[in-house]
Amino acid sequence: MNYERFSPALLVEERGPVRIITMNKPEQLNSMSDDLHHAIGEVWHELLSDHEARVVVLTGAGRAFCTGGYMANFIRSNQDPVMRRRDIRQAEHLAKAMIDCDLPIVAAVNGPAVGLGCSLAVMSDIVLMADDAWFADTHVNVGLVAGDGGAVSWPLMMSLLKAKEYIFLGDRIPAADAVQLGLANRVCPPDRLMEEALLLAGRLAEQPQQALRDTKRALNKHLEHAAGLVLSFALAAETESFGTEDVRKIAEGFLARKKE
Repeated sequence: MNYERFSPALLVEERGPVRIITMNKPEQLNSMSDDLHHAIGEVWHELLSDHEARVVVLTGAGRAFCTGGYMANFIRSNQDPVMRRRDIRQAEHLAKAMIDCDLPIVAAVNGPAVGLGCSLAVMSDIVLMADDAWFADTHVNVGLVAGDGGAVSWPLMMSLLKAKEYIFLGDRIPAADAVQLGLANRVCPPDRLMEEALLLAGRLAEQPQQALRDTKRALNKHLEHAAGLVLSFALAAETESFGTEDVRKIAEGFLARKKE
């Protein structure tokens, strides 16, 4: 398979029937710069052509899983409507490609998973978290409508009231709380996270494949229905919010603090 074309932003390791996908931008905490955003959107289609693949493990390099949007691109999207629409179309493509992928996906959340990073974890099929990892959907905090993830999937996994609280406020959800809420399956010591993820992936790889894949497809009909109901409005509203003064001021303030 032509996984090398995603490198170095996204690494794909073939380990028997398991494909380990690593978001590989540790210097920027795996935030979604253009190359990583493009790669993570396209890799799911490549996996469907990999007839030896049975399970996917998704993780991040360094100390973060994925910290969401790349802040410099917020300024670009604020100022350029063409790029704004392109970025939102990529976000929609990514969400649909993940939901459509019939290989089971195990998320090994090794550190903070924020915004889009949180969505990537929760759109996986089984979620393991290091005990010092945490989730946060911070769209509203940075002036954006929560278009691609939390608004679609969280109400399927927890009460609508809890989903509103965490998405409205962007508060951190520690790993143990994520399990209790229904956003994650298990908490692991950080030094055993990948070991546990690979053991689980191995068990999934041994399952009868047609039964496993089509069961995933059946269960994901719930997500597909939610995405069909919510995604088009939410992403259109997020596109509009990218052009606001709130986003410009918040992004400029963040970048100014980073230079200090």
